[in-house]
Amino acid sequence: MANKAKVEPIEKQLWKAADKLRKNIDAAEYKHIILGLIFLKYISDAFEELYQKLKEGAGEYAGADPEDQDEYTAENVFFVPEKARWSYLQSRAKLPEIGKNIDEAMDAIEKENPSLKDVLPKVYARGNLDPTNLGGLIDLVGNIALGDAKARSADILGHVFEYFLGEFALAEGKKGGQFYTPRSVVELLVAMLEPYQGRVLDPCCGSGGMFVQSEKFVQDHQGKINDISIYGQESNQTTWRLAKMNLAIREIDSSQVKWNNEGSFLNDRHKDLKADYVIANPPFNDSDWGGDLLRTDGRWQHGTPPTGNANYAWIQHFIYHLSPSGQAGFVLAKGALTSKSSGEGNIRKELVEARLVDCIVNLPTKLFLNTQIPASLWFLSRNKANGKYRNRTDEILFIDARNMGHLINRRTRELSEDDVQKIAETYHNWRNPDGNYQDIKGFCNSAAIERVRELDYVLTPGRYVGLPDNKDDFDFNERFSKLKAEFAEQLKEEKRLNALIAENLGKVKVDG
Repeated sequence: MANKAKVEPIEKQLWKAADKLRKNIDAAEYKHIILGLIFLKYISDAFEELYQKLKEGAGEYAGADPEDQDEYTAENVFFVPEKARWSYLQSRAKLPEIGKNIDEAMDAIEKENPSLKDVLPKVYARGNLDPTNLGGLIDLVGNIALGDAKARSADILGHVFEYFLGEFALAEGKKGGQFYTPRSVVELLVAMLEPYQGRVLDPCCGSGGMFVQSEKFVQDHQGKINDISIYGQESNQTTWRLAKMNLAIREIDSSQVKWNNEGSFLNDRHKDLKADYVIANPPFNDSDWGGDLLRTDGRWQHGTPPTGNANYAWIQHFIYHLSPSGQAGFVLAKGALTSKSSGEGNIRKELVEARLVDCIVNLPTKLFLNTQIPASLWFLSRNKANGKYRNRTDEILFIDARNMGHLINRRTRELSEDDVQKIAETYHNWRNPDGNYQDIKGFCNSAAIERVRELDYVLTPGRYVGLPDNKDDFDFNERFSKLKAEFAEQLKEEKRLNALIAENLGKVKVDG
């Protein structure tokens, strides 16, 4: 019996279909076209469902006016004007002026919903977008979650939006990494921090992936989504727009996610915020961060960071924004674990001695789209003896995950669900009072602060975890002898083949 062909997930089928319609538009521009349509479909679905309830006027909706904007505001649903509704636009999908119609729809939605001001793309009437292809996209998006209830529709559309963000990041390569942190890295950060409740800050939030994953984490663990409030900042306006749409499609309040082209260092839009969690992926080794203007800034409690590299400015910015029992998890270039240039080594020493460093994870290569620079995860805690977890004040956990993950193409690696779970559980078992943590050679080690001092405050996990047991027994002489024997055998086989070739050539000449 023939095996049935494996059916691809809906998001992969949609991506392939949408990509075929891209034609001569590059991925950087095309993402705004397709993601804008997915967003429009989402808000229209939510509107239409509430519209029908208001129109029927049953129960609590008795006497309600379906065209009253306040009715939608009260239920956290965007109001969609008649000529911006999906049903209207889909009815005009085959008309040559459909691009103009969608741009007008985006304008109308922004006017009716102040929180979406300057967020939505108006790129549909441009000459390089063929109306026929645009009509095809409308039909494609229109079939997502068709006829489903709002809750399921929102979940599917949110998932497709997130998947498309990742695929566009892959398609754009290096530029894609500027707005997108790989999903497996975000999942690992969130799984380790467990942000169930409180204020979450990402001062370089990109397209909002850290927030989406935090809220999803709470939902997956039967928590209340409203127990988390998010605060963010993004210097690139185009990326900020993606974040606002990404959050809106997940029904996450993004009112405190700000666009600020000066950046978090020069214009901190959440200056007085003390967050319970900071989760971030700041730019690696940023040399143009305005450090020369901030030499006496109050955030530099552990030493003034060098003007030519923002790594230790970011670390201290995160610490500044932590509440007395707050925790931070963030990505940083691996070089920050060892660098001693321009006073960075002294700042790292101060962080260790202040008992702020909780855990360091060495990541595999090729995880990030925009850089080949090796990376690590840092986890900081303002109070390592706060009673919620065991007292680990004089310890730091080191995890070496360099050999984990798998390639999804020649240039890109990702961590599997099992990888994320293994790393996160190791951290939880170490910090939890009832955890069953044990050091594993080559993978994890709980090092005393005294040991870190002995190694001159270098925080590279490989220095602490050692080699796996199977590598500790490495016998050079035995391995050399084995390789020598293999090489001799290969030479012997090569001589035999050469002799056979020569013999056959001789026969050919004789026969000729």
